[in-house]
Amino acid sequence: MQDIIRQLEEKRDRARVGGGERRIGNQHGKGKLTARERLELLLDEGSFEEWDMFVEHRCVDFGMADNRIPGDGVVTGYGTINGRLVFVFSQDFTVFGGALSESHAEKICKVMDKALQVGAPVIGLNDSGGARIQEGVDSLAGYAEVFQRNVEASGVVPQLSLIMGPCAGGAVYSPAMTDFIFMVQDSSYMFVTGPEVVKTVTHETVTSEELGGAITHTSKSGVADLAFENDVEALQRTRQIFDFLPLSNREQPPVRPTTDSPNREEPSLDTLVPPSPNKPYDMKELIEKVVDEKDFFEIQPDYAKNIIVGLARMEGRTVGVVANQPMVLAGCLDIDSSRKAARFVRFCDCFNIPIVTFVDVPGFLPGTTQEYGGIIKHGAKLLYAFAEATVPKVTVITRKAYGGAYDVMSSKHLRGDVNYAWPTAEIAVMGPKGAVEIIFRQEAKDPEKLEERTEEYRSKFANPFVAASRGFLDDVIMPHGTRRRLCRALAMLRDKKRDNPWKKHSNIPL
Repeated sequence: MQDIIRQLEEKRDRARVGGGERRIGNQHGKGKLTARERLELLLDEGSFEEWDMFVEHRCVDFGMADNRIPGDGVVTGYGTINGRLVFVFSQDFTVFGGALSESHAEKICKVMDKALQVGAPVIGLNDSGGARIQEGVDSLAGYAEVFQRNVEASGVVPQLSLIMGPCAGGAVYSPAMTDFIFMVQDSSYMFVTGPEVVKTVTHETVTSEELGGAITHTSKSGVADLAFENDVEALQRTRQIFDFLPLSNREQPPVRPTTDSPNREEPSLDTLVPPSPNKPYDMKELIEKVVDEKDFFEIQPDYAKNIIVGLARMEGRTVGVVANQPMVLAGCLDIDSSRKAARFVRFCDCFNIPIVTFVDVPGFLPGTTQEYGGIIKHGAKLLYAFAEATVPKVTVITRKAYGGAYDVMSSKHLRGDVNYAWPTAEIAVMGPKGAVEIIFRQEAKDPEKLEERTEEYRSKFANPFVAASRGFLDDVIMPHGTRRRLCRALAMLRDKKRDNPWKKHSNIPL
């Protein structure tokens, strides 16, 4: 018995040290934590239950038979974050560079399978050089097994990916299918092929940071949602977003007690919208002033800045916020903002998170770049997402809602549950000047008549009353009472039930 216990402890010690003290030192030297240190920060103290600590690879080629390390480069199991269940895997770069083997993949698949069975989120801490070359097709098969589970878990349990080191080749596709991707600046990279291959094939000289660094993916490609300065901040912020999410699609989002009164008024909102229709204002100010305790977790803040998406709470309950940002491109919808918002709306709909939409949109961005890039189909993604969503949807039009963009932004016609407008709202096919120049083209040479017609159009359509008279708006509300009206609407919609027609799955315009 003592012999077995001694062997057990030796194997545990061997697994805990991973690739050895030298490689752990190299990891720390790069400003990175080890796989186990990351889990200690992510999970509640003492809550981690590890699985498959003694699993080893089965490869015998290229000298691998004599190079086995318990755990095989990934730490897996489950624990809690603020007392709520979560399944985790953390790749260990000190063991074979975190490369994925058949056994490594089996460990990840085991926790993903169990997460689906019990209904709990999966958080993956990715730090891997990709497929383990010595295993050939077995490693590729392992990746495919993980991909299949990502797809099956999509919309069933939340999936979060933290990129905490290099992720290349197959290693990037699993995170790409998860709900949120966080990166660490200067130490994490995502690319299908690295700089050396790029140079060989296309003769481009590019650094890892330029090709697939955190700044690249959070500001240019939109692949990642947020970038953090170091591992510690990334893990702390992951705990923060986890608190907004339900454990699965079978549950409602968590409720957090708040002292912020649902009847709180914000007089400063009455002067938020400038008198001039062409002058911008910061929509984030409105969001922060109406949500609980000004606590707004913004997603993709550095990508497609003309639209804002993120998570907040109203009366302690999670809501998703979608809002046009007049400070950037006047709040126009374009390809990138449509894709960004559509994916977020669909995420909220998957996980029973009500959607609050703030609208100030002059239309879709014109131009050949947008048309050649497929703005028609990309814009339709956002339209489709709002129309398909069955969660509670509350909309507030603060200023402009022009053309098809009015329809797209969670209008009453796309099954918006409660639609409000501020007195400053303008709902029309287009702005007064452009509309008059088309309707009264024959009078275009007479500036006085044109101005007269413009004022006529403005008085008729540059207000919320025509839409309200048709029932397309439920009420015209004072800005200072926005929080109170939103809280009441969301409370009324709490037990809303609405289903789409049965289908195998929808065919969103990808």
